[in-house]
Amino acid sequence: MDVTTLKQQITSKTPAMIYLALGTQQVLLQRVREMFINLIPKEERVMNVGSYDMETTPLAVALDDAMAAPFFGERRLVLINKPYFFTGEKGPAKIEHDLDSLSNYLQHPEPSTILVFLAPYEKLDGRKKIVKELKKVAVTVDTAPLDEAHARQQVRTELTSDQYTIDETAIDELVQRTNADYELMNANLSKLKLLTYQDRHITQQAVKELVPQSLDENVFDLVNAVLKHDQPRSIDLYDQLIAGQQPPLRINAVLISQFRLLLQIKILSSRGLSQGSLAQKLKVHPYRVKLGLRTVRQFSLLALENAYLGLVNIEKALKTTQRDPRLLFQLFMLQYGQQQGIGMS
Repeated sequence: MDVTTLKQQITSKTPAMIYLALGTQQVLLQRVREMFINLIPKEERVMNVGSYDMETTPLAVALDDAMAAPFFGERRLVLINKPYFFTGEKGPAKIEHDLDSLSNYLQHPEPSTILVFLAPYEKLDGRKKIVKELKKVAVTVDTAPLDEAHARQQVRTELTSDQYTIDETAIDELVQRTNADYELMNANLSKLKLLTYQDRHITQQAVKELVPQSLDENVFDLVNAVLKHDQPRSIDLYDQLIAGQQPPLRINAVLISQFRLLLQIKILSSRGLSQGSLAQKLKVHPYRVKLGLRTVRQFSLLALENAYLGLVNIEKALKTTQRDPRLLFQLFMLQYGQQQGIGMS
């Protein structure tokens, strides 16, 4: 189930005895943690909520807590963080975990305890006996990074629950400025809510005023201008980055990274890989692949190669000479403009 479904379930029904929150989206893991803590009355939390990090604390300590009866309350909550023993990862050698006792607990859980495993990993090692036993009894909550569609929906859901509205153009702008990274989107929501507290309505202009564009996003505009051989626009965008105190080597490194990604997308998509498969293989956010696919359809492989190689030459010059970065970029644009290769693939 997703985090929204979990909230509906635990607030309307009796919670299950064992949960597994699995995924690397930290903001969702934190939300799951807060949801469970809120099930315990504030005055009871000191005695009835335990949180244990498996990288520093033996599992036996957490299980002893889980098997204890609630102290003047209805429930006990035990949170087990970073249970790396469910994965193929190696933890600290000095910490020993009694997995046999955990296996026994999973078969005979304490009815008055909610045991929650907060696992910030992409996946567990399904070959392990203890993982198989866990999956048989635990309710699994998906806390994997959200794709663009789910990130948009999560933003809408959160704003609606807080009685805010948002224009569709504002969501588009937020997605663009954060590369659809839900962590960044969520981090900026508090500022947007504060700005629009009186009318509780978020506009595109509000997003533009408060949410800064990342260097990657600014460079993406520059990439498109370069590919279109638009020298005035390219030089203007480059000058803006320099004026924004971005180091020339860093700008160039991000440009090289963007063109490398476009080359990979161009080559792999020609072999029939889908957007989802490309994101998985290249280990980048699906939104970046979506934008990349939109770009590479307009330009030939030669155009991408020429730009990439030209930028590599700039990097060499920046590292080995004292030449003006702006002049190097202007020369690059002049040479690239004389090359053929732009056009439909």
